[in-house]
Amino acid sequence: MKSNRKRNPALAAGALAVALACLGGSAWAQPQPGLTRAEVQARLEAQGYTKINDVKFSDGVWKADARSANGNRVDVRIDPATGAIYPDEQVANLSEADVRAKLAAAGYTNVHDVDYEDGIWNAEADDPQGKDVELKIDPATGKVIGKEKD
Repeated sequence: MKSNRKRNPALAAGALAVALACLGGSAWAQPQPGLTRAEVQARLEAQGYTKINDVKFSDGVWKADARSANGNRVDVRIDPATGAIYPDEQVANLSEADVRAKLAAAGYTNVHDVDYEDGIWNAEADDPQGKDVELKIDPATGKVIGKEKD
């Protein structure tokens, strides 16, 4: 039996959005940065960085290429909430054991693949809600500055 009803694209799109929300599809949307690209650029310039290129939000943090005040080419990571800048040539204040302890204290479990790269600590873990996540961690405090679904 053939239906005489016409399809309504707006209704179908709305139904799809509701279905995705019910299934948790929106729960893992890419986290949105608190700072805009222009604000990131301004913070880098205020800290003495020049020739700033490739400013983009990726892996839960802002990233850019720039020249430091001493003229060296550096990759930087920027905390999307606070604007803290992490140059790749920076030395970590925390050890891997310290990072693991800080993550455990924050409720993360199954912490693995902990490494220091490009001026910040990186790790994979299960967050307090049990989701498998990739983390970006402040090298001085152990605070999670970026998180995305693994």
